[in-house]
Amino acid sequence: MKARLYITDEQGTLSEQTVIGCQDDSVENEVLNIYEDIQYQRLEGFGGAITDAAGYVFSKLSEKQQDEMLTMYFDEQHMGYNQVRIHVDSCDFSTHLYEADSDEQDEKLEHFSFADTEKYIIPLLDAAQKKAGKKLKIMLSAWSPPAYMKTNKSRVKGGKLKAEYRKRWAEYLYRYVEEFRKRGYEVVRMTIQNEPKAVQVWDSCIFTAQDEKEFLRDYLAPTFQEHGISDVEFFIWDHNKERVYERARDVIDDTTRDLITGVAFHWYSGEHFEALDLVRQHFPEKKLILSECCLEFRVYDKSEQNDNSERLAHDMIGNLNHGMNGFYDWNILLDADGGPNHVGNYCDAPYLFDLDKKELEYRRCLKYDWHFAHFIKPEAVRLASTRYTDKLDFTAWKNPEGAVVFVLLNRTAEKQASHIRFGGEDFAVESEPHSIMSGIISR
Repeated sequence: MKARLYITDEQGTLSEQTVIGCQDDSVENEVLNIYEDIQYQRLEGFGGAITDAAGYVFSKLSEKQQDEMLTMYFDEQHMGYNQVRIHVDSCDFSTHLYEADSDEQDEKLEHFSFADTEKYIIPLLDAAQKKAGKKLKIMLSAWSPPAYMKTNKSRVKGGKLKAEYRKRWAEYLYRYVEEFRKRGYEVVRMTIQNEPKAVQVWDSCIFTAQDEKEFLRDYLAPTFQEHGISDVEFFIWDHNKERVYERARDVIDDTTRDLITGVAFHWYSGEHFEALDLVRQHFPEKKLILSECCLEFRVYDKSEQNDNSERLAHDMIGNLNHGMNGFYDWNILLDADGGPNHVGNYCDAPYLFDLDKKELEYRRCLKYDWHFAHFIKPEAVRLASTRYTDKLDFTAWKNPEGAVVFVLLNRTAEKQASHIRFGGEDFAVESEPHSIMSGIISR
């Protein structure tokens, strides 16, 4: 057998090499094992968020720049993104606060308008689908109900959904699905509330575990059923990993188990990979998806691209190795400041565009993301693996066509030698300092 390696080094340069396997001769040290006979979860795919902000910046790109970005993300020969996340009404990464229907007297939602979604989000979605050559699977997420439905009478700074508006809010969410579907888009899932524990200066709303359980069971699911929709998956939590098991434990019971497809999580509070293990152990039938992941410029230095990319790749490998079924990056495109964002909560994105210079920047994190999305295909199954040191992060997968692929991350300042053991053969590889490597093993 042989392994074709693709390495991005500390300078961001991509190189390729081939390593020929030799018979495994009882090597004991510096070993990375791959066991094809032990298989775990399937991966549904990779994707990112098409936000109002991303759509606005996309509208400012030249046709050549648009094509470059779309090709990298959605062309199957590149990253092959097959799924996207879209916000319901505005979020912080919107050009302004907006609601599809702000009329408290409009009980039947007769004034519901899709105009804000159509302005920037739909053109980017259309262009992405055209480049992909297929419909993208859409996940919808709400940041806040309309202001009049909330206890604080505002889209921002938390507040809660008033009990008397739970049915109308369920109808409102259904209406979003209907508006997308009647235009021919494929909405396949929904998270009930983005970051339900966070009181933010931008669009936010508090949902306790009991709130989420009751709203899903007594209002949201029945409303979708009344409208004849049974093929939208509902995901709970959609917040950080440190409480992901507790939310699953407190919401999933005999009355909700059949309504909940899985649990969505974010990465902002730290690794907590063991929390994913707990969900896997106690709710093995539920999917685990990372629904949002990015580097906030108020937390991470924009110039430290290598360190930031390594943080993201380390988290990616940890999530994959602890049961993740799907990944959604946050904004796929922003301006040079990390916006627009109506409250200045600027963040990094794989592509940044300087609106003044008209220059599209290919960020280091995109080069790292490529190593995952290009090699690990939708419906790939994770293979058991072991590593000899925590200086390296390592994950291995078997693609639908049978190829075995792996990703190897070295976050140290030293070269790390390894022997990858697979199928009775030994592949001797060296990981350069601060590098990421992907490999395809050919039989």
